[in-house]
Amino acid sequence: MDLKSKIILISGPTASGKSKLALKIAKKINGEIINADSMQVYKELKILTARPSEIDLKKIEHHLYGFRTVKKDFSSGEWLKLAKKNIKKIRDKNKIPVLVGGTGLYFKALTDGLVKIPNIPISFRNKIRRMQISLGQKKFYSKLLKNDSLVKNKIDPTDLQRSIRAYEVISFTKKSIFEWYKKTKPSFRNDQFIKINIDYPRDELISKISKRVDQMMKNGAIQEVKDLLKLNLRSDNNIFKVIGIREIKEFIDKKTSMQDLKLNIVIKTRQYAKRQRTWSRGQMRDWQKFDAEALSKFIKKL
Repeated sequence: MDLKSKIILISGPTASGKSKLALKIAKKINGEIINADSMQVYKELKILTARPSEIDLKKIEHHLYGFRTVKKDFSSGEWLKLAKKNIKKIRDKNKIPVLVGGTGLYFKALTDGLVKIPNIPISFRNKIRRMQISLGQKKFYSKLLKNDSLVKNKIDPTDLQRSIRAYEVISFTKKSIFEWYKKTKPSFRNDQFIKINIDYPRDELISKISKRVDQMMKNGAIQEVKDLLKLNLRSDNNIFKVIGIREIKEFIDKKTSMQDLKLNIVIKTRQYAKRQRTWSRGQMRDWQKFDAEALSKFIKKL
């Protein structure tokens, strides 16, 4: 397989083994790894975001991991700019870029292009955010649907960040965010990508999730959250989307037992994995789906 001009993309639900697969592929093809997970960019959370270990980071050059403080927002636009810069840097060394992560929006920005929406004043954005807090997500989403019918079946009703963004766009530009999407142009040709989507059977993935949660507890996830809480971040900070923070805080406050803590994180992670799979079915239709056996055969052909 001629890979010199290719960019390898690896996606899949949480706990599916994406990082280990990326490492294996990068070692075999003389590649370097670029992070495509919106939470692994933050330096303060390593364990709960399942960032690659120090040992793995030394085996192969990794980019865009743990470089941003949680005190500053990080957008898909910033990620795309840095990802393209690193793709060029890796190619200039005659190596192959391997992008891996679970953030579908990052991959979509890379393969389809980033939406060129006019800058919306921060005062206007804060007004929408206050409205969302006042109404609650359920009523806010219903109000969004009335203003922008294109949102239906495209933005999950529980997705607070994307709901707010869609409301900002329709309110400020008088045009749906999905109409803006249609005007975007990608930075790369589609035939430059090798798109890998890991798809394990449900029971196997559930088992992997349970083992990961146990390992996170052993690795010090509780102390990690204690340290994070000392930063006194705003409650709407993006980092609180990371599964485990709120659950561990309840444990720290003695509201739940260790057994319930683990169970709650497992349940939330399973629900998140389900949403990721739903996203991939709708947004990643041209990606190749691989189970463990198919991945093994694929790697041998590289």
